[in-house]
Amino acid sequence: MEREVYPTKEKYDISDLLAIMKILRGENGCAWDREQDHHSIRMDVLEEAYEVMEAIDSENSDSLKEELGDLLLQVVFHSEIENEKSVFTFDDVCDGICKKLIYRHPHVFGNIHVENSAEVLKNWDSLKSKSKGEQTATERLESVPKLLPSLMRGEKVCKRASNAGIECIKPEDAVENIKNRVSHLEKAVCMSKEDDIEIKLGELLFACCNLARLLKKDSEKALTDAINRFIMQFRQIEETALQQGRTIGDMPVEELKALYSFENNENSI
Repeated sequence: MEREVYPTKEKYDISDLLAIMKILRGENGCAWDREQDHHSIRMDVLEEAYEVMEAIDSENSDSLKEELGDLLLQVVFHSEIENEKSVFTFDDVCDGICKKLIYRHPHVFGNIHVENSAEVLKNWDSLKSKSKGEQTATERLESVPKLLPSLMRGEKVCKRASNAGIECIKPEDAVENIKNRVSHLEKAVCMSKEDDIEIKLGELLFACCNLARLLKKDSEKALTDAINRFIMQFRQIEETALQQGRTIGDMPVEELKALYSFENNENSI
């Protein structure tokens, strides 16, 4: 099999990426790349998107540049699969997003006037709904992607419900709602009603999503930060145990609780 030769360049651009992907998917390309379809690499899109987010959080520009390239590769990969079937091309993808941006920014490319970014978002949401042919507010809620992380999906559903006119509570009311949900969950746990426990737990988490939205906080980030703090606290407790020649498994529950409470108090000061 004759090997493909691609010219060495000082600077490559999108046309090179498209050409390289064609070669990889071609007859003399890579066996693995040729075998892939949309379903086999669908999770790669999610993984690369999360790696972009991690690079953003780390404020590492070099890492961000690399991860954006990996994410762009996924767009090119999926586009090439459709191009091979003569369905659409990467240029069609670019055409579609350009038209969408122009359509959804009438205050920039048209004669619509807006006062602030809040009005921009309201118009965007309205135009998005119209372009998707959604007739009811329920359809707007149903169109939130089901594969989103549940906390993120919950916030978006609450936001769209609010945009539809269901907005009659303040953050303080949302906190009270959470307290009520905790009480309902506690009763279900005490009665050992397994089905009710899952339902009440879900309602509690959803109520937390709504509170996060009202407080303009990212519930996914808040939970991630809490998990990271727990891991740090766990490490400190384990190090304390090891210094005493023990493992966490050797420590009585009450002692673990005391240490965990101490670490929490130390980190909250």
